[in-house]
Amino acid sequence: MEAKLAIQGGDPVTKEPFPTTIHGAEEIDEREIDAIITTLKQKKPFRFLHEAKDSKVSQLEAKFAEYMGCKHALAVTGGTTALISALVGLGIGSGDEVIVPGYTYIASAAAILAVRAIPVIVEIDNSLTINPKDIERKITEHTRGIMPVHMRGTPCRMDDIMDIARRHKLLVLEDVAQANGGIYKGKKLGSIGHAGAFSMQYYKLVTAGEGGMVITNDRVVYERATLQHDSAMVFWEKGTFTTEPFAGENYRMNELQGALGLVQFGRLDDILTKLRKTKSIICNEIKTLPGIELQDVPDPAGDCSVSLCFFCETSDKTRAFAEALRAEGIPGGSMFDKAIPDRHIYYYWDYVLNKHTADRNGCPWTCPFYKGNVQYSRNMCPDTLDYLSRTVVIPLGQKLGEKHINWIIQGITKVANALNR
Repeated sequence: MEAKLAIQGGDPVTKEPFPTTIHGAEEIDEREIDAIITTLKQKKPFRFLHEAKDSKVSQLEAKFAEYMGCKHALAVTGGTTALISALVGLGIGSGDEVIVPGYTYIASAAAILAVRAIPVIVEIDNSLTINPKDIERKITEHTRGIMPVHMRGTPCRMDDIMDIARRHKLLVLEDVAQANGGIYKGKKLGSIGHAGAFSMQYYKLVTAGEGGMVITNDRVVYERATLQHDSAMVFWEKGTFTTEPFAGENYRMNELQGALGLVQFGRLDDILTKLRKTKSIICNEIKTLPGIELQDVPDPAGDCSVSLCFFCETSDKTRAFAEALRAEGIPGGSMFDKAIPDRHIYYYWDYVLNKHTADRNGCPWTCPFYKGNVQYSRNMCPDTLDYLSRTVVIPLGQKLGEKHINWIIQGITKVANALNR
């Protein structure tokens, strides 16, 4: 007989709490502490008080560029400012439309609005990343860029996206905030498009507390991004710009962030190796279970493996599965059941859907340079809402041991067999 589900009064798989699934921050030890203390003792937390070779921020940029296999890297204050700087670097602005998936952190759309461009929201597919077919359907004469987002560390279908971009002469900015170190067919995520934007915020794979990075192989894109990230950049680095200066803002990373990020970045590959091994073991054991379908990962070997996602047949079964799984002691949940207003789902992006803006005249939607007529509604991407309403997600961390992996497998197996008899 099948074991009785815990939610029905049976014994749970485990009553022991699971380790945290915070990645980079969980690894902080004396190395990060020593790096911060050493930097503080220098009493020069501003990067431009140092020669480039001595600046922790400059060192982090150099390591990032080398690791990603690109020519230029620019450290900034966060993932959102990385997106803004990269969009400015690419020359995207007033009158332009930028295609963005309906499943991403709201900052992806907010960054587009910040440069006075228009977000065009498109469907995801069973990879839980942007659907190339819907990209093509949503292109207009006003489209200037595509922002594929490697959500939950899953590589987007970059071959298809780059083919579309080439045929329509569009710019591609990869949002790699949740996929630092991810790979697609041998290339690091962020290095495939015209630019890539990363986050080193607390919840990311490696952290600087707050922080971000822009990468590109295009010198003009890099120069424009640096000008955007610092209104005084032409004064700090005189004579190095070929691009005509313009008014930027202040997104500079400081030396304390650089010192923390530099140590953390050295931990990335070890974290990814552990995560990938864990997810691979679990997927191999559950892939033939009844009533569930694993997320389609376009490049499983390059997946960051920060979470395990699978689909149930209906949203009701998904909620029941998630509740039963938690009762078994396995952390996890459903993605879209309207119980929590998840800021990663376009359905809850009120200020985008309602076209609310800080500009008293309603720009960028009312900008005279914008000749399009983008419309939004909560049900504009039905496929996205369907996939998310049927997704069960289990967060994965590098601290999971053999017993935790076995519990996850046992829990999923127990629930799947019980709910799909």
